[in-house]
Amino acid sequence: MKLSRLALGLSLSAPALLLASPSALAQTLSGTVTNAAGKPLANATVEIEALKRVTSTNELGEFTFSNVKEGDYTLHIFASGFAHLHEHTQVQSDNAEGANFVLARSAIEVIDVHATPMHLSVMESATPVSVLSGETLRRQQAATLGDTLEKLPGVQSNFHGNVASTPIIRGLSGPRVLITQNGLDVSDVSRVGPDHAVASEASTAKQIEVLRGPATLFFGSGAIGGVVNVVDQRVPTSTETRGEFVLETQTVNDQKLGTFNVTTGVDNIAFYADGFYRDSNDYETPVAPDIDDPDGAHVVENSNEESNGFTLGTSYLFDQGYVGVAVERFEREYGVPGHSHGGDTSVFADLEQTKYQLLGEYNFTNDFLQSVHFRAGYTDYEHAEVEGGLVGTTFSNETEELRVELLHKPMAGWRGGISLHYKGSDVFAQGEEAFTPPSEMEMFAVALMEERHFGNFLVQLGARAESVTLDASSVLLPELDAHEHDDEHDHDEHAHDEHEGSEFVRQFAVDQEFTPISLSAGVVYTINESYNVGVSLSRSERAPSASELLSFGPHIGTRTYEIGALFDLSEEGEFVLSQTAIDLETANNIDLTFRKTQGDVGFVFNAFYNQVDNYYFQEETGLFAESGHDHDHGEEGHDEHSDELPVYLFGSADAILHGFELQVAWQTTDNLKLDFFADYVKARLKDGGALPRTSPMRVGSHVAYTLDNIRADLDITYFAKQDDISTFETETDGYTLVDASITYNIPLGDIDLSVYLSGENLTDEEARVHTSFLKDIAPRPGRNFAFGVRGYF
Repeated sequence: MKLSRLALGLSLSAPALLLASPSALAQTLSGTVTNAAGKPLANATVEIEALKRVTSTNELGEFTFSNVKEGDYTLHIFASGFAHLHEHTQVQSDNAEGANFVLARSAIEVIDVHATPMHLSVMESATPVSVLSGETLRRQQAATLGDTLEKLPGVQSNFHGNVASTPIIRGLSGPRVLITQNGLDVSDVSRVGPDHAVASEASTAKQIEVLRGPATLFFGSGAIGGVVNVVDQRVPTSTETRGEFVLETQTVNDQKLGTFNVTTGVDNIAFYADGFYRDSNDYETPVAPDIDDPDGAHVVENSNEESNGFTLGTSYLFDQGYVGVAVERFEREYGVPGHSHGGDTSVFADLEQTKYQLLGEYNFTNDFLQSVHFRAGYTDYEHAEVEGGLVGTTFSNETEELRVELLHKPMAGWRGGISLHYKGSDVFAQGEEAFTPPSEMEMFAVALMEERHFGNFLVQLGARAESVTLDASSVLLPELDAHEHDDEHDHDEHAHDEHEGSEFVRQFAVDQEFTPISLSAGVVYTINESYNVGVSLSRSERAPSASELLSFGPHIGTRTYEIGALFDLSEEGEFVLSQTAIDLETANNIDLTFRKTQGDVGFVFNAFYNQVDNYYFQEETGLFAESGHDHDHGEEGHDEHSDELPVYLFGSADAILHGFELQVAWQTTDNLKLDFFADYVKARLKDGGALPRTSPMRVGSHVAYTLDNIRADLDITYFAKQDDISTFETETDGYTLVDASITYNIPLGDIDLSVYLSGENLTDEEARVHTSFLKDIAPRPGRNFAFGVRGYF
C-alpha cells in the first residue's frame, strides 16, 4: 500500500516537476541605481545587453527584470547627465538581494547611437561620433539640415542662401557624406548639387547622429567621408502616450513654423504621427548681398520657402521584438538664389517625396543567434525647377533599399554579426539643365562586424565587400564651343543647344562595375574610471557617382559648366572620351581620440589624418561655354560674358586631409555649465595646392544657466579667415556670430510648456560662408529674433 501511494505521488508530481523546471532556472534580476552621493536616480535606463531587454528605474531608483535565466550578464545603465555604466552581474538560483549600481557624473552628454548595429556612444567608441538631441536639437534646429548641425565639432554647412544646405564633415561633402533616415538612405538628389535641398525635417526628429570619418563599414562606399542619420519614432517601439509640439515665428524672413509628433498605442499595437508646416519670405542681410552691387537692397532675393509634411506609422510589439511600417509625405517649394533667367523671372524648386519604411527586430532564445534587425525602404522623389509657371528641368530618384543585420550571441567573448545590404536607385533628369544623363545604380554588400573586451581594452573589427554597377544607356558627348575669354570670335555664331540632338551630339551607353572593399580596426583603452584613449584605422573604397562620371552640361546651382571624369580635353581643345581607367577612390584614415568621461569637467579630443587616393574633384580648364540662358540677378548692363559659365572637368588626384576636433564641458555649478569647441581641417592635393571650398577653422563657446524654471543660453562662434584657397577661389574674411536664447518653463499638469525668445547674429555681422557656392551674392542672414512655444506631454 505504501509503495502504491508513493508511486501515485511520484506520478502526480512528475509533471509538476517538469513544468517547474524551466521556472526554476528563471530568476528575477533586480537592483538600484544611484548617483555618487547615494541619491536614487529615477528614469535611468537599464539594459541586459545579451538579451536586448530594457527597463527604467522608478522614483526610488529601483528596477526589476523577471524570468531571467541563470547565468552571467552585462548590464548597460545610463541616465541624462551621467556617464554610461557597463557592469557584469550574475543571476543565481538563490536570488540574492539586488545590487546597487552607482553612476558617475559626466559633463558631456553621453547618448547612444541608433545608426549602427553595434553599440556606440559619444564617449565609448573607437569611431568619432556626435549626437544632437533633446533641448539642444530644438534650440539649434534650422530650416535646413546643414545649418542645424553646423555647431557640432567637425561639421560645417555649405550654406546655400538659407534654402538648401548639406553638412560638410571634416572638409568632405556631396557624394562622400551619406544622409540617412533611421539608417536608410534619404534618397533625394541633394548630393548632386548644393541647390538641391535635403528631403528630411529636423523639427520632427528625436536625435541626429553624425559619424565623423569613414563609415563605409555600416553604410557602404557612399559614406567614405561620414554619415548623418536622422532618427525619429515613425515606427514606434512603445505604446506609452507621449509627444511634443512647437509654434514659432522669426523676424529676419517672417518665418512661421508649426510642428508636432505623438506616439500612443493600445495593447500591443503602437501608433505614431507627426507633421510640420513652414513658410518664410526672402531673408534680410546686414549689407547688400551682392558684393558687385553695394547699393542694392539688403535682401537675398528668391530665398523664400514653403514646406509641409506628415508621417504616419504603426507597429506590432511582442516579447521578442517588434515590426512596423510608416509612410511619409514631404513637400517643399523654395526659391533658388542667384538662379534667374533674365529680367525679373525667378526660378523656384518644387520638391515632392513619398517614403515608405518597414522596420523590425526579433530577439532569439536559441544558443547562437541573438537578434535580427531589418530595415526596408522605398522612396519616390521628384524635384522640378519651375520658371515663369513652366517646368524647365525635372530630377527624380526612385530607390529601394534593404538592410538585414544578424547578430550572434557572445562567442569566445566576441560580440557582433553579419550585415546584408541591397540598394537600387533609378535617377532621371530631363530638361534644359539636366547636366547628368539618366542612370541606374545597384549595390549588393555583405559586412562582418565584431568586438571584444580584453581587460581594459575594447577591440572593434570589421570588413565589408560590395558589388556596385552603374548603367546609363544614353550618355551624351556634345560638340562644345568652349573658349577662352580672350578669343576673338563671334560666340553667337558657334552657340547651340548641346542637348537637342544636333548632328554634333554623340550618344553611347555606359556600363561600369566596381567592387569596393572596406576594412576597419579600432581599439579603446580604458585608462581608469575617468579617462580612455582610442585609435581607429580604416581603409575605405568608393565608386564614383554618376554626376562625377557622366556630367556634361550647365549646372546653375554651382554656376559652372560641369564635365565628368568619363571625358577628357584633347590637345586640340576638344572634349573626347577619356582613355584613362576609372579607379575607385580609396581613403586611408587614422583617428586618435582622448577622452575624459566623468566628473565636472569632460573633454573629447580627436586628431585625424586621411589620405585619399584617386580623389575626384573639379579642375579648372580656363575655358568658358554658353549656359543656354542668361543667368543674371535681374540687373541691367551685364557684360557680354554674363551668359557664359566656366568649364570644370572632373579629374582625380591623391589628396590629404588632416585636422582635429576639441570639445570641452565644465559643469561649474548645478546651475551653470560652460562648453568650448574648436575644429580645423587642412585639405590639399598631395602634389601641392589646396582643395576648393575647405571649411575654415572655428572656435566656439556656449554658456547655459538654469534657475528654477528659467534657462538662458549664449553661443559665440568665431570663423577664421580662409586664405588657404585653390587657384580659382577668392579669400573669405573671418567673422563672429553671437546667438542667445531665454526659456521659461511652465508646468501645466501633464504638459510641460516652454516659452522662449532667441536671437541669432545679434551683432548683425556680415558673414560670408567660404564653403558656399553663393558666398558673393548670399551672405548669412542678419540679426534675427524668434519667439516660440514648445510643449511636451
